[in-house]
Amino acid sequence: MGWWLVNADTLAGGRFVVSPLAETVASLLDLAGATAAHPGESAWLRAHRSAYRRRLAEDPVAALIVGAGFRPTWIADFLIPPPRAEGEPSIEAELDRIRTTPADVARADLATSLGGPLPAWLPEAEVPQRAADVMRWVWTETVLPYWPRRRRVLEADIVARTRQLSQGGWTAALDDMRPGMRWLGEGRLQINAYDNPPREISGARLLFVPVTPRRSWVSWDRPHRYAVIYPCAGVLAEPDPPSAPDALRALLGPGRAAVLVLLDSPKSTTQLVALTGQGLGSVGRHLKVLFDAGLIRRRRAGRSVLYYRTDAGEVLVGAQRHE
Repeated sequence: MGWWLVNADTLAGGRFVVSPLAETVASLLDLAGATAAHPGESAWLRAHRSAYRRRLAEDPVAALIVGAGFRPTWIADFLIPPPRAEGEPSIEAELDRIRTTPADVARADLATSLGGPLPAWLPEAEVPQRAADVMRWVWTETVLPYWPRRRRVLEADIVARTRQLSQGGWTAALDDMRPGMRWLGEGRLQINAYDNPPREISGARLLFVPVTPRRSWVSWDRPHRYAVIYPCAGVLAEPDPPSAPDALRALLGPGRAAVLVLLDSPKSTTQLVALTGQGLGSVGRHLKVLFDAGLIRRRRAGRSVLYYRTDAGEVLVGAQRHE
């Protein structure tokens, strides 16, 4: 599927959604591939890879489902249902959609992903339940302990994308969302580089779902919903946050300058505390001064209040960097 045909109303109604299941799938792909995009992911992988391998070794059916369903170029459709558009879904509600997939549909999806017949010993009736079980294990053991922090990163990405959309339109928001994806104009959204026939999705709900691992895919519930899952900027996983220029530190003070520099993308107070090593009270005072000076703005995203630089803040940081 190289591109989707999207009319103006469908694009205008596009929404950004946080999905626990999408985060779980992306994490499973990292566990299965034993790959990490940055040091933060490497530490997570070292912590959970062995337990993941033991889990599959103890359950050959689950191992077969993962091996057949998550291929390098294709994921079985029933394993990645697009989220609902109304608020953040619960992981149990999303897993129920996998669990209630008709057994023959699940088996056919696995065969398509595998590119050949499934072993005869695979119990057809158990496929949806066993798939949901292994996904729930990945969620509980490897994602849930980090979920509050990951959700804040996802919410920050959504705010940044929304701001990008308001400033540069859908072309700016979509072109760097995932590899191979860009807005072609005339109602054409290229979603990957494959040479597949276009698909008409006008009138459907179009969703954009960030995940913190460097993974991306598309999913659909035809004809109602289509989703693009894309890798967000994992701001808390960066090993070396950008440092403030000396001139900016002298002008604002080192603590306040550090906060302003980090707000190149929206971040919460908790994120800034983690990145700067400053206390919560100090970060709060810096944010108030910067806000009162018109150098930053704030916006609520879910449970968090996110701060980001204004045009004046951008000019100030940019000028200091070019001194």
